[in-house]
Amino acid sequence: MLTVPLTQLSPDFRARALRWASGFAHCAYYEPNDLPYPQGPFRRLLAVAEVAPDAPGTLDELRAWLAAGDSTAAPACGFIGYEVKDELEALSSSNYSDLTWPQLHFFRPRIWLVWAEQDVHIYGETAGVLAAIAATPLPTVPSPAVATVVPRMPKAEYLRAVEVVREDILNGEVYELNLCQEFCADQMQLDPVDVFERLNAASPAPFAGFVRHESHYLLCASPERFVRRTGSALLSQPIKGTIARGSTPDADERQRQMLLEDEKERAENLMIVDLVRNDLARVAQTGSVQVPELFGLYPFRHVWQMISSVTARLRPGLNVVDVLRATFPMGSMTGAPKIRAMQLIEHYERSRRGLYSGSLGFIWPNGDFDFNVVIRSLQYRQDTGHLSFQVGSAITYDSVPEREYAECLLKARAILEVLGAVVSE
Repeated sequence: MLTVPLTQLSPDFRARALRWASGFAHCAYYEPNDLPYPQGPFRRLLAVAEVAPDAPGTLDELRAWLAAGDSTAAPACGFIGYEVKDELEALSSSNYSDLTWPQLHFFRPRIWLVWAEQDVHIYGETAGVLAAIAATPLPTVPSPAVATVVPRMPKAEYLRAVEVVREDILNGEVYELNLCQEFCADQMQLDPVDVFERLNAASPAPFAGFVRHESHYLLCASPERFVRRTGSALLSQPIKGTIARGSTPDADERQRQMLLEDEKERAENLMIVDLVRNDLARVAQTGSVQVPELFGLYPFRHVWQMISSVTARLRPGLNVVDVLRATFPMGSMTGAPKIRAMQLIEHYERSRRGLYSGSLGFIWPNGDFDFNVVIRSLQYRQDTGHLSFQVGSAITYDSVPEREYAECLLKARAILEVLGAVVSE
């Protein structure tokens, strides 16, 4: 290990480090943006490897791969795609996708950097790393703008889908369903690091991340934690409830109060909290599931979010794969009850979700882990120039279709601004 005080590093060290890391075929970067967050955001970590031999592609393979690893070795870094649901339940996915991510992928880095309060710790093959980072040039010209993005589901079709989902709810099929839609563009030539840096500046988030998997890139500005383990303590923090920030302090406070008092948003949040409690109970010590915070309101650059925290104690002998099998996909991105919601999602949506609604995270050698929810994110294929992002909202019987569509665009606001794009109706 090489430890370097932050005072000895240039102000642009992080930007150069990420650009250096993006030259590797496998790169994962976790960025907390130094934001306050209940029980803490991501830890800042940057990991790279040229190859990922025997990388797991399923949860069963992940269990064996982790068991075969050195308990004193590097963290496992990677992602879990939404379609891992098909491994967990009798489900399938046949919707269209131009992205073709692996359903699951983890790698052990050859070099990894961990930021502490006053230092950066460099692990693995440390020789020449600082010099290579310092020599990495930073671009002076931003990526070209993307003029328009095209919805895979036209607005009129989305509005009709909301109405049909409301009928499903009235008929007792589900209590709530997270309906998502994709916006995309093709033949784009972008600099993924530049776009990520601009997205991160426009919408700083506590669970942001950058992933390169060969020709695939994820540029993530997520505000939401999926699940974390620290020792035997489990923590999940579902987000349900969104409203735009006000333009003045008084207007902002009115918006915050409006969200707090909105019965529909509180009902959405409470339903998902109950689902998370049930999921965690499958792996928790009896009586240990608690809700230390319900309906917490937290400000982000563009929106207020309603966040609840659910905690539990993991039963002895269980590990990350057991927790994922019990809790994935996260209820905030499906609805309740979860299995029927996922069946209806497949029916009403027009795109395979891929990494959207999945999770980006890391697993420490001692078994601790932290995973986000992949939302507010761009997915990009450098080999084909295909660019995609998805947004969604929770549909309940009280939903107003136009309001749900507006919420989708609100969540897409930072991405559209960074791309310089408008939605082609």
